[in-house]
Amino acid sequence: MKKKQGKYWKNIRIASSTLFQGLIQTSKHFRKAFKQRNAIGVEEENYFHRSDGLQTVLYPHELLPIPDNGRYRLHNEMDDCIVCDKCAKICPVDCIDIEPIRAVEDLGKTSDGTPKRIHGAKFDIDMSKCCFCGLCTTVCPTECLTMTNEFNFSEFDVTKHNYEFATLTPHEITEKLEALESFNKEKEKNELKNKESKVEGTQPRPKIKMKPVIKDSAIEEPDKNVSGNIKKPKFRPRPIIKKKKED
Repeated sequence: MKKKQGKYWKNIRIASSTLFQGLIQTSKHFRKAFKQRNAIGVEEENYFHRSDGLQTVLYPHELLPIPDNGRYRLHNEMDDCIVCDKCAKICPVDCIDIEPIRAVEDLGKTSDGTPKRIHGAKFDIDMSKCCFCGLCTTVCPTECLTMTNEFNFSEFDVTKHNYEFATLTPHEITEKLEALESFNKEKEKNELKNKESKVEGTQPRPKIKMKPVIKDSAIEEPDKNVSGNIKKPKFRPRPIIKKKKED
């Protein structure tokens, strides 16, 4: 019974001493915590040099610097988009949905001088499917599709992760479709007229008179049977010439 009581009081002494040592270390850090640590990015060389001071920031009012080459939320600038559909084709998870409408007239040019010939009736990106691979931004010819620094876009409803970038209204979309349909009909009519005019304007080709074939008498035709098959020449052995013996 005495041994058990001795172990009990011994454990209490060890616990109190370790607690006292921990409080000493806490008091040391508590004094240094009055100093605010400078908010620097991870890419800085002296990021891990200073370990003292306050390590937290008042998020979302304060933010730590974010690397420029990070992969975060996608954004598309429709003014520079030529609706080439390359981003949707290369996306491994099919998170980009595009509906193009070919334009009848010239739509102008992008900021880098690329001509625009297609309307973007629909350009949706479902960020809930995105795997943040960055392939869509790499293949974009006008660099209108980029990844922004916005990393906190959490939602309670998953459908709110579908971001729409198209600027055309439903009324404008129907107008563009009707204009394209009428343009295609006029184009077909013009093609039929051109074909008919070509057929009417063409004259029949004059018949070419063939010259009579003159048979050369020096060239002998091979013998034929009654059935018309060519006779094969008979094999004739070469004559044996005996040499005369010299005296």
